[in-house]
Formats: sequence, structure tokens, C-alpha cells
Amino acid sequence: MNRTAEKVLSIIAVIMTTIGVVFGFLGMALINLMKNDPTFKQEFEMEMMADPAMTQADMDAIYSVFSVMGGFIWLIIIGMIISVVLNIVGIVNIWKNKNAKLAGIMFIIAGVLGGIVSLPSILLYVAAILCFTKKPTLLDDVQHGDQSYDGDGMRPL
Repeated sequence: MNRTAEKVLSIIAVIMTTIGVVFGFLGMALINLMKNDPTFKQEFEMEMMADPAMTQADMDAIYSVFSVMGGFIWLIIIGMIISVVLNIVGIVNIWKNKNAKLAGIMFIIAGVLGGIVSLPSILLYVAAILCFTKKPTLLDDVQHGDQSYDGDGMRPL
């Protein structure tokens, strides 16, 4: 069976998710730079303390937000890496025409881990729906001609 649409959608999703992982690592590098570089930290504190309403407690709160944000970004990166792996497993299953339903399940799980409503996830959801709904043409129908199949695009289940 020709599953070109599923292959194309899932490959695009892998590429986009991989780009997201790279940007996640770059974001973590930037956050680590902000947390660990003493000159940046000193300039940041001087800039923030220029505001008379800013206190040291507010600065500590800002640094704790950076720490929480760093942990959250790591969680997103790990989810996206798992999403890429599951997506590749689904692509292999589609490519070898092994098990389309298993590939559809992998695509759905990869979509959830990659970001529930992100563009790569939506592409994976569409590929999963195609995996579940496309039915292979029956060999018996093609060879002998099915009397109930009139060729108008719909075939009986």
C-alpha cells in the first residue's frame, strides 16, 4: 500500500521537532550563561537595581524563576527527544509496511510528547489518522472484481 502522505508528514514532523530540540539546547545554554557568568549577573543586577522599587528579595525571586524555567526547558527537551525517537520508530513501521496501526499509535504518543498543539504534533496526528483509516485494497477484489464495488471511490468495509 502506498503510504506516501504518512511518510511525508512524519518526516516533516521529525525535522521540525529536531529543530525544536536544537533551539531548546541553545535556550538552556543561554540560561546557564545568565546564571553562571558573574559579569552578566552583575550587569543584570545593576540594571534591575536602577529601579527604586526593586529589592534584593525581588532579585532572588527573578533568579528562582530562571532556575524553574531551566528545569521546565529540560523537561520539554526530554519530551521532544522521546518524541523524535517514537516518530522514527513509526516511520520505520510505515516504510516497511509492517504495522500501520502501531505506527499510528507511535505518532499519537510522539505528538503528545512533542507538544500537544504544536505544528509537528498536528502533522503527526494527521499521519496517525491516515494510518488508522486507510484500508488496503483487497487482493481478491482487484483480481476477480468485486460485484458490490462500483468504482465510485467508496468500497465496502
